[in-house]
Amino acid sequence: QVQLVESGGGLVQPGGSLRLSCSVSGLLFSHYQYKWFRQPPEKPREWVASIGLVNGYVDYADAVKGRFAISRDNQKKAVFLQMNNLKPEDTAVYYCRVDDYWGQGTQVTVSS
Repeated sequence: QVQLVESGGGLVQPGGSLRLSCSVSGLLFSHYQYKWFRQPPEKPREWVASIGLVNGYVDYADAVKGRFAISRDNQKKAVFLQMNNLKPEDTAVYYCRVDDYWGQGTQVTVSS
């Protein structure tokens, strides 16, 4: 049974930082690519970032490029999303995805 568990969300002021984690079980972690998505309030879910089989391949949505960084730790079976210089428009539920599997999401709220 594949499980993805996100953590690290919370309330942060504009300009602040958060680091999201996604712990994965139930599959051979190192063999898969991973993605982060987010769903802002009353908006559709959108892709945020992707990471390939090694940390060398990464890709970002234009809205987060230069502020967010995706990484992975194959030994810990975890994917991370470092979010810096957060803006109110980054407020959303953030989800980790592999193949057709999704986590339950973690809430990020950016507000003063």
